[in-house]
Amino acid sequence: MLDQIHLLAAVTVLGVLEQAYFFLQVIYARRVFGISPPKISGPPEFERIFRAQVNSSEYFPIFLALLWQAGLFFHQGLAAALGLLYVYARYCYFMGYRASSSERLAPIYFSTGVLWILVAASALGILHFFLSHYVGLNILQLLTA
Repeated sequence: MLDQIHLLAAVTVLGVLEQAYFFLQVIYARRVFGISPPKISGPPEFERIFRAQVNSSEYFPIFLALLWQAGLFFHQGLAAALGLLYVYARYCYFMGYRASSSERLAPIYFSTGVLWILVAASALGILHFFLSHYVGLNILQLLTA
């Protein structure tokens, strides 16, 4: 079983480390700008870092669910590759947002596109499972025949 999920687990750990990095950036920005919790407002430079971290953490559970569903039901390698693209796009998003609010747009659109591909892979994989398991219809055999 582990050989079927090791890539997904590695991407998950990488994603968690990225989230930790984003959290640390907010802590560092709080110190630099003198903003103590629970305050969330301050100079635009702080607010952009804070929003980038919050936005990234809001999408993280969606990413994890789709990563694992696509990996388990569709293809682990494809899901892991898409997961790496997503993690990289989120890093670019964070760094772009940190610099300027307009710099976040291209990476957020790209990461959203990756999530939609993971949605499609998950849905196709789950559909294939249900059709083959409950209906006895193997779509892959029909396509190759």
